[in-house]
Amino acid sequence: MQKKAKMSLEKRHNLTGWAFLIPAALLIFIFCFYPMVQALILSFSKKGTGGSTFVGLANYQRILKDKTFQQCLFNTVFYFIIQVPVMLVLALGLAQLLNNPKIKGKGIFRTLIFLPCATSLVSYSMIFKSLFAQDGLVNNVITAIGFSRIDWFQNAWAARWVIILALIWRWTGYNMVFYLAGLQNIDYSVYEASYIDGATPFQQFLKITVPLLKPTILLTAIMSTSGTLQLFDESVNLTAGGPGKSTMTLAHYIYNISFVETPKFNYAAALSVFILVSVAILSAIQMKVGDKRD
Repeated sequence: MQKKAKMSLEKRHNLTGWAFLIPAALLIFIFCFYPMVQALILSFSKKGTGGSTFVGLANYQRILKDKTFQQCLFNTVFYFIIQVPVMLVLALGLAQLLNNPKIKGKGIFRTLIFLPCATSLVSYSMIFKSLFAQDGLVNNVITAIGFSRIDWFQNAWAARWVIILALIWRWTGYNMVFYLAGLQNIDYSVYEASYIDGATPFQQFLKITVPLLKPTILLTAIMSTSGTLQLFDESVNLTAGGPGKSTMTLAHYIYNISFVETPKFNYAAALSVFILVSVAILSAIQMKVGDKRD
């Protein structure tokens, strides 16, 4: 009887777990996986007067000839190559610094560095827009030290660097929190023992911190890669993709050809699938390179 009662209790626990899990799983399927499948189907078709017709890889072949796509791809890759490594290194350095038990007021510094992440995307874009305006604070500082003003949003390279600076400012604190959580799981006695053995702070960082934080570094690298390849808000709100289309990202381009210009949903779906595959490939490479577990 006890065994039967125990089995019955286990079964009730399992049913309770499934009761909580199924609604969430259904919502994820309806709002995530189903649209992804529909977008994939849409990317292989073309809408005509008689409805949608299957065109095979025609939309993907069009991507290779699209000059605007090539410009947007260059912009997105440029942001990724510059911003992600700088942001992650800076976040790791700040986390290491603010994990030191000898520093007083760490909570205040951690909060201040994390605060940009809690700022609205539109608000922080407007802040950077005013900072780098012709009569903004940055140009006033530049002229005060003897240099001429820079038209940040009318020069392609200057506008790209503004976006990179904005991204670093916003997301460094976010990644720092992950590293802080990882560092706090490392017993400080390990550092004290290495110090007694004659290890310098730099050696401690390379031989203790980085190896023990490798899973966290891998996680933040994958999240940052995914986020940068899907970058949208900064391109729209900060530079509007300008001057011309010199700062426009892939996600911004997809939005434009779907909702701003004459709608081309089939082509937009093909571009979305391209981003999805790119994120998956880069994440797989990062997993292969970064995860050395047997």
